[in-house]
Amino acid sequence: MATASDSTHPPPSVTHDLDEDDDDEEFDDDGDDFDDEADGGDEPPASSPEAARLEAVLRRLTADEVRIRVHQVTIRGCARTRRAAVEAAVGPDLARAATVRDLVRAAAAAGDRLRRLGAFDTVSITLDAAPPGIPGSVVVVLVDVAEARGRAAGDFGVFANTQTRSCSLEGSVKLKNLLGYCETWDASGALELDKTAELSAGVQMPRIGAIPTPLMVRISLLFDDWLKSSLKEHLMGVSVGLLSTMNHNLAYNLTWRKLTDPTHMSSSSVQEELGHSLLSSIKYAYKVDQRDSSIRPTRGYAFLSSSQVGGLAPGSKYSRFLRQEFDLRVALPLGVLNGAFNAGVAVGVIHPLERGSTGTVSSLLERFYLGGNRPLVCRLGGPSSLLGFKTRGLGATEFRTHDPHNSDNGTSTSPELNGLGGDIAVTAFADLSFDLPLKPLRDLGIHGHAFVCAGNLGKLTDYDLWKFPVTDFLHTFRSSAGFGVVVPTRLFRIEMNYCYILKQFDHDKGKTGIQFNFSSP
Repeated sequence: MATASDSTHPPPSVTHDLDEDDDDEEFDDDGDDFDDEADGGDEPPASSPEAARLEAVLRRLTADEVRIRVHQVTIRGCARTRRAAVEAAVGPDLARAATVRDLVRAAAAAGDRLRRLGAFDTVSITLDAAPPGIPGSVVVVLVDVAEARGRAAGDFGVFANTQTRSCSLEGSVKLKNLLGYCETWDASGALELDKTAELSAGVQMPRIGAIPTPLMVRISLLFDDWLKSSLKEHLMGVSVGLLSTMNHNLAYNLTWRKLTDPTHMSSSSVQEELGHSLLSSIKYAYKVDQRDSSIRPTRGYAFLSSSQVGGLAPGSKYSRFLRQEFDLRVALPLGVLNGAFNAGVAVGVIHPLERGSTGTVSSLLERFYLGGNRPLVCRLGGPSSLLGFKTRGLGATEFRTHDPHNSDNGTSTSPELNGLGGDIAVTAFADLSFDLPLKPLRDLGIHGHAFVCAGNLGKLTDYDLWKFPVTDFLHTFRSSAGFGVVVPTRLFRIEMNYCYILKQFDHDKGKTGIQFNFSSP
């Protein structure tokens, strides 16, 4: 009998309990080449000679093309989980295996797929003898699963942002395997007092039966006062996953937006884009993350490429465009104080496929905006973070008009600026993390880091990217540096940083001082 258990990482441990006389006679003529595809089992052997004999038999089984036939694949342990979901994860390779080598590989792959569903505490794949009377080298595959006991999880937090002097409430809830298809239901919400409210809910269902790919549907609502009460954005969107694998994701998005200016103080170019708009787009993303941790990476690399074609809806207010983003991260261990060097660069470009009705290359809502207090080393997501600068606090701006009510009252107000974003964005950073000298802090995962980051935004004025002024763009990079302490917790990650602005220009909203960053792990 052979068992593949989920107690170790794939390829799973495989233990063979074979009858000594019969099995030795059956495989005596097989080759003696050894292969490292299968390791010793989790159960401790009775003695060293017995362990050596079992290992030799296992290696002979997997070294050569030892023929075998699977009589039946039996799934056990499903109470509320539907068998179709487990059968789709197991796949047809187990039943089709013609050699012991193929069977071991198929068992390892099936166990890995079952574990990734997240609906089972343990997964065990066992190879047993076929019922008496069936000739040939025939086995029965037993797939045993133990369903996870807890199906619901949630978290809630209150965060204070010293940079914007605001407070936000954030919460989420997640339900697993509610209908028995190993699906995941989740809902999340964030409320920033007097500024932003965001709600979203979705479901992700794994591949089942004839469905060739996992299904994902998500609905989002956003109410955002994102330019100091000059503009208000209302958004409602639906996203449908068309293809989802380990590294590839293809989704269709349909988003309705409404941009208003209750104060009637926005600049002339912003006023041209007020009103309703409908964005229909297809987005493809390729992502690979080989880092050992997303919270504190010490080795590995990560890469994200995202391509979005927008403006597909007929009669759309805005023209068709291509939005391309790249994000690359690298982590290298230093060998001292558990230190690590992290570096990354992100690039984003919006290129029009046709000129819009307003004559602009891209719409205000689709442009890139830099600034804010997102951590540098955690999640991939394209160019956005630049520590020390306020959200949308960098790039081209326009003066807002005066409030007519204030003019009538004879009061004077200083002119405010509307951030216009950019069609091209580049950010880069370098981060050095290290352990703190106090052991209680090290035991809690609290560590220090020092960083430097830079970025810039540019606006396309022509369809030809080759005419973009690269030299001027490089000379106008903004930059900041600093150091701080990182406190990881189960619910969120806290950064307390001192940021020093190295370079900024007029109308940029950068400030030297202490900054607090919060992010989910």
